[in-house]
Amino acid sequence: MITLETLEKWLLVPTETERLEFKEAKLQFDSTKLLEYCVALANEGGGYIVLGVTDKPPRQVVGSQAWARAEHLNSIKAKIVNELRFRVEVTELQHPNGRVLVFEVPSRPVGHALDYKGAYLMRVGEELRPMTPDLLKRIFAEDQQDWFSQPARSDASPDDVIALLDTQSYFELLGIPYPTNRDAVLERLQSQDLIKQTAQGWTITNLAAILLAKKLDAFSPTLARKAPRVVIYEGINKLQTRDDKTDNRGYAVGFEGLVDFVHSAAPQNRFVEEVVREEVKMFPKQALRELIANALVHQDFLATGASVMIEMYGDRIEISNPGIPPIQVERFIDENRSRNEQLAYLMRLFGICEEKGSGIDKVVSAAEDFQLPAPDFRVGETRTTAVLFAYQDFADMSKSDRIRACYQHCCLLYVSNQQMSNQTLRERFRLSESRTATVSLIIGATKEAGLIKADESESTSTRYARYLPFWA
Repeated sequence: MITLETLEKWLLVPTETERLEFKEAKLQFDSTKLLEYCVALANEGGGYIVLGVTDKPPRQVVGSQAWARAEHLNSIKAKIVNELRFRVEVTELQHPNGRVLVFEVPSRPVGHALDYKGAYLMRVGEELRPMTPDLLKRIFAEDQQDWFSQPARSDASPDDVIALLDTQSYFELLGIPYPTNRDAVLERLQSQDLIKQTAQGWTITNLAAILLAKKLDAFSPTLARKAPRVVIYEGINKLQTRDDKTDNRGYAVGFEGLVDFVHSAAPQNRFVEEVVREEVKMFPKQALRELIANALVHQDFLATGASVMIEMYGDRIEISNPGIPPIQVERFIDENRSRNEQLAYLMRLFGICEEKGSGIDKVVSAAEDFQLPAPDFRVGETRTTAVLFAYQDFADMSKSDRIRACYQHCCLLYVSNQQMSNQTLRERFRLSESRTATVSLIIGATKEAGLIKADESESTSTRYARYLPFWA
């Protein structure tokens, strides 16, 4: 409980610590700045924002009128919950020198950095700055490495290891011959921390099980719930299920079969078939492969009772994973950061994931080649979802569909060392030169949304203008 006595002790602290932030805020305090400080303090382990106190020692209570009315205070508390998704307790203290407002900020969850509008903030002196990549990496690694090294099975015999793990597929994925004796197999698995030898026998780690299990449910219900699930619906909603399949194999050994099953279940893309004169599935296999791999690798393994979900509808496929991404969805094309480095490394070694990045550029490129609407990446409270849409005529695309396609096209060209123009976007939509004005409106709307900008170093003529992503 925060009291006037607590406040008096805080006033004597020689410097603002990691847990204390003082602001005068005599008349008011900017709500955006408050939310940013809440995020920064939460990322540093939680703490207190104290309004109505000078921020330089010797500190004095000067009083604050910020959110003085009860309805205003309730409003800012609701705003914090709605925008930051965590609750901050607020205490009003009536000091002899004026009213003091204390915001009690909780610590971020273990293994999660918090962001405000895509910025992972921390305090540096008097300033708020984005967290460094190294710091973010350390945060995302918290307990994750421990989860992967935890035992999925203890005291296993050599025969148990061979029976539970698909060691044959392991060597095939690496492209190396299968050893001639069992000890060499165990030695290879041990060299990559997949199994560990103890006095009682062999420990099979969660990492080994999640990648190589012949059957995940042979280990534990917890691991069984990490199995990816494929649900195929009739129509565009969840009212009628056509198929519901859970892939009980480890991610590496079951990956190709999983992708093949999802791809074969997709409807035909009649529009592209007319052009290439052969049967073509609605969703490009390359795009499915990249998105499924991403979902498996980047999920939050500490989320209990949650798994990767692949849900196919008549007009779209949604691939989701537990967890919030460590980067903004707008930066998926050009950035890559994994919260599960060990898993990502081995999946790359097996040739399942890209060595250089997330592969989202391949997804966007495939969508353009197949004349699909731009994929949509959505972040909810507990899950991240990628949506691939079925073919749609340009006339039927919504304004948001066109803006998203424009932005992704601009990013795709930029990472290929090219630049978007009216002509390249027309070609992306397969529109004739007579639709130049229509495409200009899309470019204008995307600029207004703050997603792209004109390249000022190029021609100022609208006809020859070139465009860059907002972050370039």
